[in-house]
Amino acid sequence: MSEADNVRAMARGQLITLEGGEGAGKSTQAARLAARLRARDLAVTLTREPGGSPGAEAIRELLVKGDTDRWSATAETLLMYAARDDHIERRVAPALARGDVVVCDRFADSTRAYQGAGGGASEALIGALEGDMRARCWPDLTLIFDIEPAAGLARALGRAGAETRFEAKGPAFHERLRAAFLAIAKAEPERCTIIDAGQDVDLVEQAVWRAVDGRLRR
Repeated sequence: MSEADNVRAMARGQLITLEGGEGAGKSTQAARLAARLRARDLAVTLTREPGGSPGAEAIRELLVKGDTDRWSATAETLLMYAARDDHIERRVAPALARGDVVVCDRFADSTRAYQGAGGGASEALIGALEGDMRARCWPDLTLIFDIEPAAGLARALGRAGAETRFEAKGPAFHERLRAAFLAIAKAEPERCTIIDAGQDVDLVEQAVWRAVDGRLRR
C-alpha cells in the first residue's frame, strides 16, 4: 500500500467538495447538503476554501478583495495552497480522522480552474503543489455546479456584500472557468458529477442528494 493509500485508509470520513463558477449556488447547496446529512445522524463538518481555518481565512482576505490584478496567477496559486495547507492540517484532516463527512465549498479543482485555466498559472506549478496535497487529502466525491457564466455572474453580483474581485475579471475569464470545470469532470468521471445549477434551487438540491446518497459510507 502506498503512502497516499495509507493516509486515505486512516481517514475514516468522507470528503465531498462543491465546485463551479461564480453564482452557481454552491454555498447554498453546501448548507442544504450538510443539513440533510445531519438529519441522517451523520457527523458533518461544513467548511470552505479559501478559508475554513483561522489562518486560511486571513489569507482569504488577501485573495477576494482588491483590484483584479492585485496578484499574478502564480502568486494567487501559492496563496491558495498556503491557505489549503492550513485548512487541511487544522480542519479537514482532523474531521476526516474522527469520521465526519466533510462538505467543502471549493477545493483544489478551483485552483486548476481559476488560477490555471483562468489566470494562466503554470500547469507544472499547480501539478506539483496538487501532487503533494493529494497524498494527504483528496475528495471522495466532487459536485461540479454548471451554469452559464452570464447567469451566474448576474446572481453573484446581485448578492448583498458580494466579494467581487474574481467576478470582475471579465466574461472571457469566466468562460474559461466553465470549460475547465467541465474538462475536470470529463477527465475524472468516477469522482465528479455535473449538477445543472441553472435549475430552481430545490431541484438543484434534489440533484445533489441523488448524487451523494448512493456514495455515502454508512
